[in-house]
Amino acid sequence: MSTQVQRKSLGLVSAWQRLSRLPCGKSLFSFFVGRSARYTGTIGAKVIDFGPGVAQVEMQDRPLVRNHLKSVHAIALMNLGELCTGLAVMSLVDGRGRGIVSQLSMEYMKKARGTITGTCEATIPESQGSHDVVAEGILRDESGDTVAIARAQWRIEIF
Repeated sequence: MSTQVQRKSLGLVSAWQRLSRLPCGKSLFSFFVGRSARYTGTIGAKVIDFGPGVAQVEMQDRPLVRNHLKSVHAIALMNLGELCTGLAVMSLVDGRGRGIVSQLSMEYMKKARGTITGTCEATIPESQGSHDVVAEGILRDESGDTVAIARAQWRIEIF
């Protein structure tokens, strides 16, 4: 693999590594993620930890993401689940292909209130071609209780 391709393959992760060390760097990285995937940016999530195949993302409970029951809206949770699975999967695809969600489901366990943290660990096949990869994002509240589980099927193409 050429050096140029190797550098590109860790574009997201290397950007994270550079920015996360700076003051407000995690917020800046999160802002750029939200700007590149604009709908995702509407929940104001912050990337807390990120590396090849691993993502941890946090969303603050605030009026803009709440429903009429004063808990975090189901679709805001779905958005957070897509974000954490997408970062984990795309960190492994970055520079060698592309991906898009082809299925997304959510299992809601309890009302979500307070800061919600989504975590995902993903793996992808190494071979070239089209693959369907299922990634699971676990969403937890501040007490560590699971409030929802997102299951995202990503259609990836590795060149």
